[in-house]
Amino acid sequence: MPAAATLLAEVPLFHLLDDEERASLATHLDVVTFPVGHVVFNYGEPGDAMYVVRGGRAELSFTNDTGEKIVLEIVEQGDFFGELAFLDGGARSATVLVTEPMEALLMDRGDLENFLQKHPHAAMDLLTALGKRLRKTSEILRHTATRNVNEETEDKRTVVQKMADWIAEFSGSIAFLLLHVGLFTAWIVWNTQLPEHWRFDPYPFNFLTMCVSLEAIFLSVFVLLSQNRQAAKDRVRSDIEYDVNLRAELEIAELHAKIDRHHADTLARLEQIQPRRHQPPGTQHAG
Repeated sequence: MPAAATLLAEVPLFHLLDDEERASLATHLDVVTFPVGHVVFNYGEPGDAMYVVRGGRAELSFTNDTGEKIVLEIVEQGDFFGELAFLDGGARSATVLVTEPMEALLMDRGDLENFLQKHPHAAMDLLTALGKRLRKTSEILRHTATRNVNEETEDKRTVVQKMADWIAEFSGSIAFLLLHVGLFTAWIVWNTQLPEHWRFDPYPFNFLTMCVSLEAIFLSVFVLLSQNRQAAKDRVRSDIEYDVNLRAELEIAELHAKIDRHHADTLARLEQIQPRRHQPPGTQHAG
């Protein structure tokens, strides 16, 4: 059996065909190759062919209204793509980027029409494959609706950033204040009330002044590090809020369009159901 026919046996769309039918179909397919980084087709382009991957790998993706790239699927040997626009004659619904050198079998619309006319049972396999891809797309879109700010930033912290956050949080607590009040009180009492040979930092407490100054320097650095990270976190939050607001506006616009279509359909049906109120005299009993 030719290599192309053997590959078709691994594709769900052609599972129900026998070896002879797959060999016959394979003779009508063209073999195409694409290097890494090549765009097979872009979102919105007209579609007149589908591809069965013979080797390599490609990425199916599109960019949503907020500019975020959504990866739908990674196709490799035995997978196929481009069937949606290929079937309905519309525009491509995704961009296909080759991530590994790829070899594929190309089937144009005429080949598929002849194939389905001879083997109509294969249409159900094609619909099943389309349904699986739509389910996967819906699942991806459902999980990318919103992002958690804490999840976006917390996992990316370094050890220094985690330490800076902890120190900045602790320095603003009551425990930090009480700790220093107790420490300063003990220091001053020790160096003023005990005998002179026990005093290690007599008045005016120069050593204490130096320690407090060094603490203030290091503490200010850690607080600034934490504030900078908090500013970055706020920027992420602002971006997420913008995405959420934009999605809400798009959904509202879509709902308005649906309501307008429903209103127009309702008016059209009412005009068909209700009798004409301004008919000329005598027309109701004509005949």
